[in-house]
Amino acid sequence: MASKELLDLLNEAIAREMQVAIQYMWQHVMWSGPVHFSVKDELKKIAIEEMKHAEMIAERLFYLGGKPTTKPSPIVVGETLKEMLEIDAKDEEKAIKLYKEIMKKALDEGDIVTARIFEDILKDEEEHHDTFISLLENFPE
Repeated sequence: MASKELLDLLNEAIAREMQVAIQYMWQHVMWSGPVHFSVKDELKKIAIEEMKHAEMIAERLFYLGGKPTTKPSPIVVGETLKEMLEIDAKDEEKAIKLYKEIMKKALDEGDIVTARIFEDILKDEEEHHDTFISLLENFPE
């Protein structure tokens, strides 16, 4: 089936998805001020999408013979709204890099299904990154 290296990469992806799901949900809870209501809702929406990604990856990992991790990567919520967005943009950049690596590894191993799953997830991660970058560009100093 899949190599240990691919299974480890999938577990890294699961840990990352759990991390940002929790991180974005707490930011959603902590986000305050009347100007920020739409952003608050966007954070909640993205948090839910990230948890769905974790589930999808875990199902694939289990099918390939691995055991999904239950430990998220380190969660960093941030203190200010701007800091939250900066952290989130960097986390999405890391995800994009990791998911491209997973796609390449999966294809190298002839695992087209895993590559396609990550192609779909990558589209979402790029949208999330664009959201955070766009919010930072327009963030009041």
